[in-house]
Amino acid sequence: MGCCADKAVQLFKEGYNCSQSVFAAFADKYGIDQELALRLSASFGGGMGRMREVCGAVSGMLLAAGLETGAVDGSDREGKAANYKEVQTLADLFREENGSIICRELLGLEQKDGRTPPVPEKRTEEYYKKRPCVELVRCAAEILEKRYFA
Repeated sequence: MGCCADKAVQLFKEGYNCSQSVFAAFADKYGIDQELALRLSASFGGGMGRMREVCGAVSGMLLAAGLETGAVDGSDREGKAANYKEVQTLADLFREENGSIICRELLGLEQKDGRTPPVPEKRTEEYYKKRPCVELVRCAAEILEKRYFA
């Protein structure tokens, strides 16, 4: 689609996690320093610290949604509801394309305790062949582009 989706894929291929790749691809659109964007989104890779929960690409997408629709007044119930509605819409769009928003389901992993070792896998050609993460990163970034920058 557009330059942000391409940038997200490029960041992922450079070794950034899925959440960092999506969120940092949009950092300049929000006036956020690249390093700050990478730090803010770092913990959500691998389905939140490789626990394989919500896909990091989805988390990166939802971080951006907070910049678009996040309430900044603790008593703003309508603002919170509007943001939560947007989060659910974005999650639904991602789920429609990919079948789930859960990392372990997207990767076809069976885990009893819901986590994998905290050390990330080495990024090799074999890694990219067995993981759909590049496509998931692109999908999340394209959803953001269509939703906010079309």
